[in-house]
Amino acid sequence: MRRKNLLLVFADQMRGQDVRAMGNAQVVTPHLDRLATEGVLCTNAIANCPVCTPNRGTLLTGLWPTAHGAVANDVPVRPDVPSLGTVLRDAGYRVGYVGKWHLDGVPRDRFTPPGPRRLGFDDYWAVWNCHHQYFDGRYFLDTDEIHRFDGYEPDGQTDLAVRFIEERRNDPWALVLSFGPPHDPYQLVPERFLDLYSPPRIELRPNAKSLSPEASASWRMKIAQYYAAVSALDANVGRLLAALERLGLADDTLVIFTSDHGDMLGSQGSKNKEKPWEEAILVPLILRAPGLLPAGARNDALVGWLDLMPTVLDLLGVEGPHDIHGRSVAPLLRGERAEPQRSVPIGIPIIVDQGAAEGMPEWRGVRTPRYTYARLYTGEGWMLYDNTSDPYQLRNLIGEPAAASVRQEMDRETDAWLERLGDPCLPWEEMVRRLGIVDLWNAREKYMHGPKARVLE
Repeated sequence: MRRKNLLLVFADQMRGQDVRAMGNAQVVTPHLDRLATEGVLCTNAIANCPVCTPNRGTLLTGLWPTAHGAVANDVPVRPDVPSLGTVLRDAGYRVGYVGKWHLDGVPRDRFTPPGPRRLGFDDYWAVWNCHHQYFDGRYFLDTDEIHRFDGYEPDGQTDLAVRFIEERRNDPWALVLSFGPPHDPYQLVPERFLDLYSPPRIELRPNAKSLSPEASASWRMKIAQYYAAVSALDANVGRLLAALERLGLADDTLVIFTSDHGDMLGSQGSKNKEKPWEEAILVPLILRAPGLLPAGARNDALVGWLDLMPTVLDLLGVEGPHDIHGRSVAPLLRGERAEPQRSVPIGIPIIVDQGAAEGMPEWRGVRTPRYTYARLYTGEGWMLYDNTSDPYQLRNLIGEPAAASVRQEMDRETDAWLERLGDPCLPWEEMVRRLGIVDLWNAREKYMHGPKARVLE
């Protein structure tokens, strides 16, 4: 019996809260909503490391960033670790990758040649390492010739994805499609989707309502544009689902939609990512696999990005590496009796760029079914929220005597995870030296920040 194909689609910086099926009635996402009615909607999917490069490395390897090497944006992933691409390639799949990579260091426009730096995505490669100019989309194939998209980049990337599927329809195939939006700049969206949203009518989340009138108006504009980008991606998901149906592959394909991390978008008075708040760590996760997964199921089990690779391989019936940090949650998704996870680890091994500019320190913690906990690398407590009684995280319990026993429990969970992950939890300078990546670090710093680079000798 032929194994199911894989279509793994993920957005960049899309919050889990911003799919209509997750309860946000402001967002127009009919195709993602349909996907949720035909598959499993995971309501507690967590970006273990809520920033692009580290969490992308985690998706493809099932490893914590200190193990796969890409501990900060624009630090390359280790090419010698097993990945989703290498495992599926070796199992006989035609394996392809389309879109944003952001795993090959600097410069961001560098060409990734055929070979180990592609992590096994050898059959088809239409990739740009990193950029966010969505009306000037570019990609490389197997040479350093630059190819360009006409119009909106996600539309062109979807065209390539459909062509990949059409040309390999008779073989087992696996395709990863990585979109750039809704990552800022938010305004780079086709007009027909911008027209769906009126900024003054955008309702801010309760944890953003303490903003000044000027800040509220600014965030309403940005969120309207962000929602427009989500709707634009949703339309392309619809095109992909239609192609699978047209080719007779809908029942033979495991379809997954997710995002690498979220976006604060004014909540908690904050922006972007790298934070432990729910807007940054909760991501959409929908899986459809007719005959393997129930249709229309909502599953509240914790699923970290560490778990995606082993879960995908389990659902496809492919044996993967055993010495990884994630675990398969496929039995839980299938509705079988299985022990759910008590917690998943969260953290940022090295704060860079936007977070560094805000003066954020490195942090680690855990997300449990009830609590979000984060502490600084020094051990100092930072955040503790009861997400059951306080879903918008309006009351930080970290210093409250009544929450002392909960904090002790969360500290034990965090310590256990750090030991399992082999994470020494060091300040950034020591971490860079411990991992032996001083040259890679210095290269990314000089490229990203020039004279303000944090260079190590």
